[in-house]
Amino acid sequence: MSLSALPTALLIPPVNLLCAAIGGMLLAVRWPRLGKLITAAGLAGLLLLSLPVVALGLIAGLQSGIPREDTAAATGGLPAAIVVLSADLSNAGPGGVLSSDGIGIITLERLHAGAVLARRTGLPLLLSGGDIKPPGISLARRMGLVLQEDFGLAPAWLEERSKDTWENAAFSAEILRELGIKRVYLVTNAWHMKRSLLAFRHFGIDAVPMASRFEGDVEFDGSEFVPRVSAWLRSYYALHEWAGYLWYMVRR
Repeated sequence: MSLSALPTALLIPPVNLLCAAIGGMLLAVRWPRLGKLITAAGLAGLLLLSLPVVALGLIAGLQSGIPREDTAAATGGLPAAIVVLSADLSNAGPGGVLSSDGIGIITLERLHAGAVLARRTGLPLLLSGGDIKPPGISLARRMGLVLQEDFGLAPAWLEERSKDTWENAAFSAEILRELGIKRVYLVTNAWHMKRSLLAFRHFGIDAVPMASRFEGDVEFDGSEFVPRVSAWLRSYYALHEWAGYLWYMVRR
């Protein structure tokens, strides 16, 4: 979760590159050279971000330094709880075998990872996520329903006020401090972990990273230089995370 949809789309590629290309075409009517230059830059940017090698390269930087194994014991003491961060809502309509109670694929992946970790460690779960599409049910409560119905586990606590990662950390920290918990496993995607760790540690929680999933590494084979629509989505997530990480570095 993050900034509102429209400002984010205009700030972070690839949507703003498309806007630039269209604006350049319009400018070319009056200022041909400038308009063509802006159009070419916008289209070149769109092409680059559609290449899997570029998208995976952007994500690789976010995932660097995130451990792929449990490092809690090696870093000084076992955590006392597991915090799972929400992400997206589902746009799927009713019907089908799966009953996800409105949570999206990324949220479901994180919840699955949290459930696996909870069964392995026996630690209680805190689910974090507010109502990002009001009026309605918070993401944390939706996650709790899925956790009970599909994984046979019950969350210990729900944090239902947050609208973004910074608030995930702030409001989760309030709950944890009241319980005397200072060290947790933090479950989110590997590409989202740097920003999440920064936020939780800012609010005094020693968060041990437990990534729900890592994106693939750059292999530089021929297929990674072929444009794909999916690469735009990956590039968007990566650039969104880099912008958020830099912003959190400034505000902490």
